[in-house]
Amino acid sequence: MRLAFNLVYKLNTRIDKFLQTSRLIKQRRYAKEACERGYVFLNGKAAKPSQEVKPGDRIRLELPSGTTEIEVLAVPETKSISAEKAVRLYRIISKLGI
Repeated sequence: MRLAFNLVYKLNTRIDKFLQTSRLIKQRRYAKEACERGYVFLNGKAAKPSQEVKPGDRIRLELPSGTTEIEVLAVPETKSISAEKAVRLYRIISKLGI
């Protein structure tokens, strides 16, 4: 018997892509720049734009507009998703703004 599965599950994705897809940062180039400037931390360590993110990881954004810490709940399976689905990709742990 032959079984065929067409499941498209991603276990991880780049942090700059995740930040853009989840709409935490508006554009991927800004997400990349935030990582390069040291504003983004993955599990307590400074993140490079190409670092992989997976469910369970914690991301802290220390942007000039404030600090936000989130837990990754899911990784997007497609290139772009709706705003309704984007907010289900993460859970806000803390948010401190100016």
